[in-house]
Order: sequence, then C-alpha cells, then structure tokens
Amino acid sequence: MNVYNVLEQCARKYGENPAIVFRKERQQELSFNQLRDKVLSFSQSLLKLGVNPGDKIAIYLPNWPEYIISYLAIWSIGACCVPLDFMLTEDEIVSCLEHSETKILITKHKANISFTSLQAKLPLLKNIISCQSGNNEGLSFEELLKEGNDRCPDAKINEKDYAIIFYTSGTTGKPKGVLINYAQLDAPPKSMFFFVNSDLSSKDTALCALPFSHLGGLIYIQNMISFGLKIILMERFMPLDFLKNVQNYKVNFFWIVPSMYYALLQLKEFETFDLSSLRWIVTFGASNSPDALRRFHQFCPKASLLNGWGLTETNAPTVVLPMGSENVESVGRAAPWIQVKIFSDNDQELSCGAVGEVVVKSWVVCDGYFKDEKLTRETIRNGWFHTGDLGRFDEQGFLYIVGRKKEMIKVGGEIVFEPEVEASLQKHPDIAESAVIGVADKLRGEVPKAFLVAKEGKSISEEDLRFFLRQHLAHFKIPYYFEFRTSLPKNRAGKIDKGQLRGS
Repeated sequence: MNVYNVLEQCARKYGENPAIVFRKERQQELSFNQLRDKVLSFSQSLLKLGVNPGDKIAIYLPNWPEYIISYLAIWSIGACCVPLDFMLTEDEIVSCLEHSETKILITKHKANISFTSLQAKLPLLKNIISCQSGNNEGLSFEELLKEGNDRCPDAKINEKDYAIIFYTSGTTGKPKGVLINYAQLDAPPKSMFFFVNSDLSSKDTALCALPFSHLGGLIYIQNMISFGLKIILMERFMPLDFLKNVQNYKVNFFWIVPSMYYALLQLKEFETFDLSSLRWIVTFGASNSPDALRRFHQFCPKASLLNGWGLTETNAPTVVLPMGSENVESVGRAAPWIQVKIFSDNDQELSCGAVGEVVVKSWVVCDGYFKDEKLTRETIRNGWFHTGDLGRFDEQGFLYIVGRKKEMIKVGGEIVFEPEVEASLQKHPDIAESAVIGVADKLRGEVPKAFLVAKEGKSISEEDLRFFLRQHLAHFKIPYYFEFRTSLPKNRAGKIDKGQLRGS
C-alpha cells in the first residue's frame, strides 16, 4: 500500500467530510483535507530530523488523533512504525525500543516515566517528540506541524520494506516483534471490501475503542482512508460512554473483543440506549460465548452479526462469518487469497471435523519476528504459519476455533477445551464473566478450575453451578474448583489475561 497516495485520493473525494471526531477537553474534529495536510506537514518535519526509509519510529500514546497522524506520516516517508501500548511500564518501553533500534519516540508526559532517563538508556534514540502542550521534554509535536510544509513526499518504498513492528507481548524478558511489510498494509481493507463491501460507504460512521497499538485499532485507520469512513475515536474503552457514542453519533458498526460485550451487557442502563443505527457488529477472536453476541443483538435486531478470527501475524481479519449468517459459533470462512487448514502435530492435514492446529498460508502472513530467526523458523514451516490455535472445519467449510494449544486440559486422558467450559458457564443467567484454566491434580493429571464474576447483586453456590453445568457438559469437563472474584484481569487488548490467573 502506498499510504500517502491512498490518503491523497481519499482527501480529493471526501475533502471536507469529517474523518476523525475526538473528545478530549473539548470536541475535536478533523476533515480528510485537514488530516492530509497535517500528515504532509509532519512527514516533512520527520525528514528534516534526518529520518530515512526503514528507520524505526515508535509511538507511545493513548488513542489520540496524533497517533493516527503519526502512523500515516511515518508510512508516507517509508519509515517503520513501532506502535507501543500506553499501558507499558518504563522497563517494557526500554526493552521494546532497544530491541527495535528505534530512532525517534512520539509520546506524551506520563507519571512515573522519565523520558530524559529513557533517552540516556537508549543511545540509538535520537529524538523524543511530545504531543502535550507546555511539556519541555523533547521536541514539540505542535511546533513540528507548523514547521513542516505541504510538499508531497517522494519516498521510494518497496512493498517488502517493513511498515510496522508490532510487539505482541511487551515483556521485559524477550520482546516478540511481528514484522509487517508495506504490501501487507492492504490486507485488512481488502478483507473488509470482500466481506462487507455491499454494506459499506463513505457515509458510514465507525466507533473505535480499541488501542492503536494493536492490530484491531489499526484496522480502523486503514479502513478510514480506504473507504472514507468517519471514525468516532475513544481514548479508551468505557462501557457507558461507548453506548452513548453509538446513540449520539448514530454509529453504523464497530468491532470489539468478547470481554467488552460482557461489560456492555452488565450495565443497568444498557436497555435504555437506542442502538438502531447499527448495521453490523463484530467480535474477533474465538468468542467463548456466542450467547453474549446474541443477547446484544436483541437490542439491535436489524444489525448483522459477524464473528471473525485472525492474529496480528496473519493481518486479521483472516476468516470472517458471511453477512447474513446466524452461525456465530463459527468464525466463518477465509477470503479467497488465504489458505487455512487444520494440521496434526506432525504437520499432516486433517480431515473435516477433526480438531488440530489452524495453519495459514498467504501473502498476508507476516515475514516473521524481528531479530528472532529461531522463532520465525519454528512458527513458519514450509510456508505455513502455525497459529497455536486449535480448530476444526465443518462440511460447509466453516471454521470453528476450540481454543489455544495451551488451553487444552487433559483430564485423566480425556481432552477438555477451556473455551467450551467457559461458554457453558456464560449461559448461566447470573454469571457476568468466566475464565477456565487447568490445574495440577495427583489423580487425574489436570482438572479444570473456573474463575467467575457474578452479576451485580447475584450470589451463586458451587452446588448450583455443578447442577447447571451437568445439563451442558460431560462430567469430566465440569470444573473441579470454583473461585469467585470481583473482576478478572485483562490484558492490554481487553481480553482476559489467563497468564495472570495461572500464576495466581
């Protein structure tokens, strides 16, 4: 994708149409013309700072318009973006910036983080750009916008050049940087065009509450400039404000992770909102409760339900449920340019209905992991990317995700998939959230343990839960232990963090 050309064409077609609506201290709105001009200006300022094609520029911001401007400016000059989640600690930032060999950091002030100290620890980090007025640390984003000019960038970009390094873990031990090239920037818009083009236009409004440091958030930006969409931008996901935005801006669609649907459904005000403007709603990943999506759908019955699946490494969406299908237990079918198969542990293709590892082959698959040839070789074998997800196909070619390899519990020789147990728990009318893991057991090897959050004002006994689950699960799949909590830990993408639960 030549990002600047796509943005320029979008500005010519939709000029004064609003591109971004954002509410911080006051409402801020940018048209496509204004967005294009700011991107041009900032890209020229980056060139004046000595940025060359391939140089790494990191963004450490909340979901602000400056994040979008920075992404597009970086790509306009052929540099490589390193998007970082604004929840990362200083040690995690240092780890990612050092590993990625970042030259410039675009950020804002944050308590407990010293950017002066950060620069002292990172000799390759030449400049820090602050997006906050009155902050004396580093260069001013606002001033750089003023200093730039509107000359079109003349970058020679090869489609195999790297556009993004996504850090999917953010750990201080060993960062895992997913390499996305410029050709692969076309992947999400192309999938969007294939799956929902008949129900998409420049008059549409989308609501973004996913972080731009994750692929789910980035897809909003890619589709905004590809289709002329208006984006209602939320700095972070807040359930009540999310519903207010849907109602006030007459939002037509959004995509969020399953835990966000649960949070929305738990609001006592949920039923009071007008969601009639929604034409389709999406959950990505293997939703452990299709029932939640159906419950949400009751309040926007004219909207299509779309379930989808994909990883950062496969430039999701990779597989999407066709429009009009009600089979939300499935994540759908792959686009024609993507091959998806089910492999055994010895890399042999399995027949229809058999459960095995989901593997993907296509130009959309990442080029591997930055400075980690061993992990790249282990993950991409004979052209097939091994996702670590377990799944199966039905006779109609629909894919079903049953869990991660590490979400498979062996109970006395029987296989139990954690998402299946979670889905059954979510059917209980008094359960707000659930997560299941395997724990050691001397007799059976492993047994399931459930972590649960009850709905407000509700109390559930273990005896009642076991009786309920016997209506839905074989006896060996019923959790041996139940632990009730006021909340479950979430990772930075809003998904339940089972790593923390396993360590507890």
